[in-house]
Amino acid sequence: MGAADRLQQRRRRRAGAHRIRRRQIGWNAEQRFETADLARQFERALENIVAVLAEAGAGPEHVCRLTGYCTDKAEYLAARPEIGRAWRRIMGRRFPAMTMVFVSALLDEGAKIELEATAVVPAA
Repeated sequence: MGAADRLQQRRRRRAGAHRIRRRQIGWNAEQRFETADLARQFERALENIVAVLAEAGAGPEHVCRLTGYCTDKAEYLAARPEIGRAWRRIMGRRFPAMTMVFVSALLDEGAKIELEATAVVPAA
């Protein structure tokens, strides 16, 4: 963490806000993939992110950035309508800054997508 990052972190603490950053893939609570379908894995990863946020007292409305790492561009493009429906069901009409990065593989065997979310939660 650089000096600028530490300064921003101190300012957020003084303001009472805190940042949550988590990465999730599309597996279940037993760390097993229930499907090889990219859209379903995206949906599960998004549900996992919202569950982690809820444990920290946050929700979809606090997500300010989302980065996706996907192993198959063609499959992702074909799945966009399903992904959009899952997004609206889970996140509503919230659209944070988003980036999709296409990669050759992910660490966990069978994973097709990994989502990294950053949320900023204001002081209560």
